[in-house]
This record gives sequence, C-alpha cells and structure tokens, in this order.
Amino acid sequence: MRTSVLLISMSALLFMNSACTQPSGVDSDKPQSPPTGTPPAGAQVHSNLAQLMRGVMFPNSNVIFAAQSADPAKIKATGDPSTATDPLAGTYGQWAAVENAGLALAESANLLTIPGRMCQNGKAVPMQNPDWAGLVQGLRDAGMAAYKAGQSKNMDMVVEAADQVTTACMNCHEVYREKTAAQGGMAGRCTK
Repeated sequence: MRTSVLLISMSALLFMNSACTQPSGVDSDKPQSPPTGTPPAGAQVHSNLAQLMRGVMFPNSNVIFAAQSADPAKIKATGDPSTATDPLAGTYGQWAAVENAGLALAESANLLTIPGRMCQNGKAVPMQNPDWAGLVQGLRDAGMAAYKAGQSKNMDMVVEAADQVTTACMNCHEVYREKTAAQGGMAGRCTK
C-alpha cells in the first residue's frame, strides 16, 4: 500500500513539475544570456531559476516527501549504492538522505540571493522586491526543519517538515510562478 501511495505521489509531483515548468514554446535548455548584476566575490551563476529548481530543490524536496510514507530506515541500498539515483537508497541513504535533502534546501536558499540569476523567461529573479527575503527565509527554515526531522528519525516530524517545505514553495510560487494567461503566463513569471 505504501509503495503505491508513494508511486502515485511521485507521479503526481513529476506531472505537476513538467506541466508547470515545460510550457510550449519555451526552450529551457537553450543557453541563457549572460546574467546581469554582479555576484559576490567567488559566487557565480550557472543556471536560470527553473534549472536550479529542477536540479536542486525539486529532487531534494522529493526525498522529504517520500520519507513521509516510507520509513527511511527500511529502505535498502541498491546493488551499488555509490551509483544510486535514489538518494534514499544510496551510499548516504536512509535517514541521512533526509538530513542531506534538508540541508540542500536550506543551502539552496543562498543560491536564490546571488545577483544575476535570471528566471526561465529572461527576467531577473525579483531579489529587489521586499517580500523576496522572507520567501527565501521560508525555504531556509523549511530545509532546516527537514534536517532536524532527519536527525530525529521521527516520521511525524518528517510529515510536519514536508508540510513546511510545501508551504514555503507555494508561498513563492503563488506570487511569482503561477501565472494565468491574463497575468502574462510564462512571460509574467518573476513579477507580481
């Protein structure tokens, strides 16, 4: 039963991600124009916001979401854990994967504050907007809650942390990502 619930949840998340991040007529893998602004010394921007979400936030959130219904301690390592594509079944799997996913989300909040990052539609990430710092802090806090849940090895804490991750993501998406055709669709993203 848990496996089917997990598979349905993961399928729904993958569908929602592809439906929301792959609009027709937009090539997200096309090279981006050089970012504007000056990143802090040593900081470099290599991806647009959608690529960062898909590469870091989405997969790490899924580790936390999966741990809501499948006890990480019971997930067996794959044949060669060092090449596992599922972090929960990899070398640093089980509860350590939940901890690491939480830390990755918390650290990714820093990536949302590097000047010069662009949105998929070519607009600058709205760091200058007064609400941006609070939204970024929400992601950081959610990541740390997931990290602490992983440390505790407590499934109830994972459920609470997953809810906090969902809330942090939706708080930002509702303002900057989910745009109707009347709001400009893809072109309206990263604006209020």
